[in-house]
Amino acid sequence: MLHRRSLLAASGAATLLAATPFVRAQGSLQKFKFNLGWKVEATAAGFLLAQQRGYYKDAGLDVAIDTGNGSAAAISLVGSGAYDCASADLATMVEFDVNNPTAGLKAVAIQYDLNPNAILVRKDGPIQKPADLAGKTLLGQPFNASRKLFPAFAKAQGFDPASVKWENVAPDIGDTRFVKGDFDGAGYFYFTGLLNLKLRGMGPEQVRVFRFSDYGMKSYGNGLVANAKSMENAEAMKAFVRATTRGWIEAMADTKAGAAAIKAREPLANEAIEQERLQLIVDGSMKTPGTMAHGWGAATPERLQATIDETVAAFGLKSSPTVADIWSDRFLPTTADRKLKA
Repeated sequence: MLHRRSLLAASGAATLLAATPFVRAQGSLQKFKFNLGWKVEATAAGFLLAQQRGYYKDAGLDVAIDTGNGSAAAISLVGSGAYDCASADLATMVEFDVNNPTAGLKAVAIQYDLNPNAILVRKDGPIQKPADLAGKTLLGQPFNASRKLFPAFAKAQGFDPASVKWENVAPDIGDTRFVKGDFDGAGYFYFTGLLNLKLRGMGPEQVRVFRFSDYGMKSYGNGLVANAKSMENAEAMKAFVRATTRGWIEAMADTKAGAAAIKAREPLANEAIEQERLQLIVDGSMKTPGTMAHGWGAATPERLQATIDETVAAFGLKSSPTVADIWSDRFLPTTADRKLKA
């Protein structure tokens, strides 16, 4: 009887271990390093909510979530192997892959179905349409995705992007100077610009927004970018994407909970502003006909090809990767698990 109980106990333990493949014998979790690509604000809500609610741990992962300094820096860190995955702009990833042919970085999920890159100007100013930006001075750092994609946007609107002068000023200082009138416009993710300017006294009603996606650009925005080594550990990557998907679906459905997760990670965050920012993100870039039809994280070959084509044209790249070079859907959860909440 004692021997039989021992066998049953051993069998039960083996079953439990099989059900949680990343739990090691000593009870530790699989470590996974993730870079937000930016600071702790609403763009991080889904990741932090997944962490706060234990979804990564439930999946057998010990996920470290670190802040970043823009997509280019985050992608370089993933490319070097310092991080397993990052939230980053797909156009910047395409550029990195072309310039580093052996890097093999791929997007494994789409975060922003509609590209959030934009140019913001004063509503009462002389710039009433995109073509009026010709010859003007704009705020935008070299790593700024809106600045980097601007040539494709400008050419689509019929003016020479080289006619625009760009000012490289640190984001916080640049926001203040834009409000003072030092620049004709500024390149931002629309939700970053609108809320940053609001904090400095310029309300959304005073701003005109030229979103690239409203003017013909079909590129995806940010995605989850992974390196070849982290993708080799397929079960860990699947677990990360699955838990992240759940976190973002819940943050989209409950922006108050998403903002609270931001506040819990960053006590100095303005929770009301971050909830407002998150709602802008959800309404403008994440809850789209595409995600309603295919679920969070999915991509279509047509949109991926458009992302490649627009990036190659905007950055003047020497070669053009294939869709298979930049995208893998093998880590996505089922369509049912990706479905947005009503």
